[in-house]
Amino acid sequence: MNNLSRPIQLVLLRHGQSIWNQDRHFTGWSDVALSEKGKEEAKRAARLLKQANFSFDLCYSSVLERAVDTLNIIRAEMGLERTPLIQDWRLNERHYGALEGLQRWEAIKKFGIWPVLACQIFYKAMPPILELNDPRFPGNQSRYQSINQQLLPRTESMEQTLARVYPCWQNDILPEIKRGKRILIVSHRNLLRTLVMQLNHLSPWQVMKLSIATGKPLCFELDNQLNPIRSYYLQ
Repeated sequence: MNNLSRPIQLVLLRHGQSIWNQDRHFTGWSDVALSEKGKEEAKRAARLLKQANFSFDLCYSSVLERAVDTLNIIRAEMGLERTPLIQDWRLNERHYGALEGLQRWEAIKKFGIWPVLACQIFYKAMPPILELNDPRFPGNQSRYQSINQQLLPRTESMEQTLARVYPCWQNDILPEIKRGKRILIVSHRNLLRTLVMQLNHLSPWQVMKLSIATGKPLCFELDNQLNPIRSYYLQ
């Protein structure tokens, strides 16, 4: 347990805008690049963190390009190239199943408005599920071949997204926070919502209402019991 008098620092950051954010696609685990705006958002996040005198002992990201590139930009801008970096597939975005890659109007045309809308409103609602032979299923992608396919999603509700990241959060990240390490996590909208849900003890209804902006550092100061003392966005 951290015995320092200063609060423990944790920063959550949603990656910069991706090219599919820009075009309003369901992205999920689809591996797409940052837009030019997204690259600028990452640089701005680094400047804000640097101006506020943040530094980090450990950085985490998902394995998806838009999060990895956001973190790499920040590390370069802040001179953190030697800071340990951990990439973990469990920090990937919520999997949107058969909606992945579709724009909103395409998804509604294919599946109807309720299957598309319900999974964005209700905590336990799942998008339409992928077939096992679909190339969008992570089990058919080379980067996930070493992972038990039964652990890889074909679709995910928010409840299932939390269940997927929970072992990573409890067994890997929280022990480092308890040691007083200053941690930066670069991930995705829905994944970060599940982390804020745990930190702030939010209800399912509250977490579905929670907004996480791209490229804006969300800073938590925690006490020794890992209760938030305060949280705020750097502006």
